[in-house]
Amino acid sequence: MKAELIDVMGTDLTIVNAARVSFNKHHSTLENNDERLIAYLARHGHWTPFGHPQVQFRIAAPVFVARQLVKHQVGLVWNEISRRYVDTPPTFYSPIKWRTRATNKKQGSGEGTIEIDQQAILKVYDDILDLYKYLIDHNVAPEQARIILPQAMYTEWYWTGSLYAFARVCNLRLGSDAQEETREIAQQISESLNSHFPLAWKYLIGEQE
Repeated sequence: MKAELIDVMGTDLTIVNAARVSFNKHHSTLENNDERLIAYLARHGHWTPFGHPQVQFRIAAPVFVARQLVKHQVGLVWNEISRRYVDTPPTFYSPIKWRTRATNKKQGSGEGTIEIDQQAILKVYDDILDLYKYLIDHNVAPEQARIILPQAMYTEWYWTGSLYAFARVCNLRLGSDAQEETREIAQQISESLNSHFPLAWKYLIGEQE
């Protein structure tokens, strides 16, 4: 799984200038009190200055991860590979470990792991690939042949939005109750944004002093 940062518009300076325009002020470089301003904005929910920086990712992840993340809509746009048109052989995700079911809630994982026959999983994937190829080779429309493909299939998409929108994603999907595979993508997004917006990200993802 991979979340690749494709494009960035803005810096921490973009945020403080957006906030200070109310007073008709503008800085050409970050100043000593700018971190304090960013911390104040984040702490008190003044989100609009964080909406001006824009970022774009190209993400590769299994369908079940994508379907969790696409639920985040506000401030974000999403364009994904369509298997109505693409009929190249798909690839599948297989976890290294299989987690036990949680005992105290309807969703999520427990603390333990279970030994599963990985070869049995891989055989299912091979059978699906063979059947998919059979359908395509027999001129079945890709939009219909795709119905046999599992949630483990990798998909890719461009995901673009504001810094604040991605902060909301990461605040939710980095939580201990988030699915581990989804948390992996959120962690990659967070690391990329922390490197480009070190002051803003410090305060947006719950590390306020």
